[in-house]
Amino acid sequence: MADSAIVYKRILLKLSGEALAGKQGHGINTQVIQQIAEDIKQAYLAGIEIGIVIGGGNIFRGVAASAQGMDRSSSDYMGMLATVINSLALQDALEKVDVPTRVQTAIQMAAIAEPYIRRKAMRHLEKSRVVIFGAGTGNPFFTTDTAAALRAMEINAEILMKATKVDGIYDSDPATNPDAKKFDRISYIDVLNRGLRVMDLTAVSLCMDNQLPILSFDMTVSGNIMKACMGMPIGTLVVSDK
Repeated sequence: MADSAIVYKRILLKLSGEALAGKQGHGINTQVIQQIAEDIKQAYLAGIEIGIVIGGGNIFRGVAASAQGMDRSSSDYMGMLATVINSLALQDALEKVDVPTRVQTAIQMAAIAEPYIRRKAMRHLEKSRVVIFGAGTGNPFFTTDTAAALRAMEINAEILMKATKVDGIYDSDPATNPDAKKFDRISYIDVLNRGLRVMDLTAVSLCMDNQLPILSFDMTVSGNIMKACMGMPIGTLVVSDK
């Protein structure tokens, strides 16, 4: 693929844990994770440097457990461990399609992954290795959305790509409102003022403060990651001005 066609040379891809579950709703669907690995491979072969943050909602949701009476810090740490399980599963799927991958975790677990070290992560990216960042920020009370925004800025990513099961950002839930309007482009401040749930408010504010574009798109459509890297009009782009 022609290098000139690529708009974003270094990206941070945020995958939701729920998306890995597929239609079964929980756990890890091997077909889904294989499709994601193939899509990432397309971008990798085009020379794009890729960092990834994965949620853990398909295994354990800290906020949900906290709402049921569990200590919030303990439940959030459990959620972080769930993201590491997903990270290792995606690493395995990527390496099976010959994409060199490293997992770095914000909580040290040396037997299975490297500790998160920014300079080491940058070196991996420069050497054309995909880097998966597990365990969120390593702190309770912060979501993996915020971890994605933070890591994106630390590795100097050109865009934060939020891959979901929906084809962009709508003014209301398209699953319940057939008249929901999709935005092709929207400003950070509009996302915050409207309370649109593309990412949590901390993550959106962090991106706004640092002028990091957010692209929300449907990851279930094969080839969309590459299309997004080429700047093709898919999903919804969140930037400073409409």
